[in-house]
Amino acid sequence: MSNNKSREFDPELQQLANIAKALSHPARLAIIRVLAEKKEIKTGNISDDLPIARPTVSRHLKVLKECGIIQGSIDGLRIHYCLDMHILESNRQSFNDFFSSSISDFICSCEHENLSCNTDIRN
Repeated sequence: MSNNKSREFDPELQQLANIAKALSHPARLAIIRVLAEKKEIKTGNISDDLPIARPTVSRHLKVLKECGIIQGSIDGLRIHYCLDMHILESNRQSFNDFFSSSISDFICSCEHENLSCNTDIRN
């Protein structure tokens, strides 16, 4: 889907999609985990905890920073990164609300050739 088409959707859905896209790579999830454990970390030190090179870490940090999940402050030649807990909590709540309102009462009752799922996701 082109960027022009995605702008036609509800802004809340666009925001959720942007966050989901930022979280869609295991390296970015690992970066978030490292930052959650260490509270704050310098740019070069993040790659010490991950199986990827510093330039790759920098590219992933840029994605996370662009969507607001992390913040960075410059200290000389290094950048200190930390999680933006307000943004994370807000987005967590948005995802919870989305899933609660969209699929919480969904009961699949489809029947296909040799397939009858009748699945209630609440169980």
